[in-house]
Amino acid sequence: MEKPPSQRQLKVGESIRRSLSEFFMRGEIPYLDGVPITVSEVRISPDLHNATAYIMPLGGKESDKVLEILAKFGGFIRTYVSKDVKLRTAPRINFRIDNSYDEGARISALLSKIEK
Repeated sequence: MEKPPSQRQLKVGESIRRSLSEFFMRGEIPYLDGVPITVSEVRISPDLHNATAYIMPLGGKESDKVLEILAKFGGFIRTYVSKDVKLRTAPRINFRIDNSYDEGARISALLSKIEK
């Protein structure tokens, strides 16, 4: 059974989420210019060295391509986040597609079928 995240993990995760959101809004990566990206959540390890950012490109289009580009620019993104979020060490950020939106829509559709 996993332990729930500590207050420190939650605060740092939220700070990184905000920093990444601002980074994507500014269009710092030219290959992603014009592709709005939502950062829904950032989960960070207890030692604060690794973070997983759950993202979703607008409409879910080209999500594999977006993940590929973000992986290439991982060091650049890590540097930006480390300057913005004051931590002893900058966490390594892994990006994953957030499927919770699709799952929520699927559950809503099932619930509406039950109501009818």
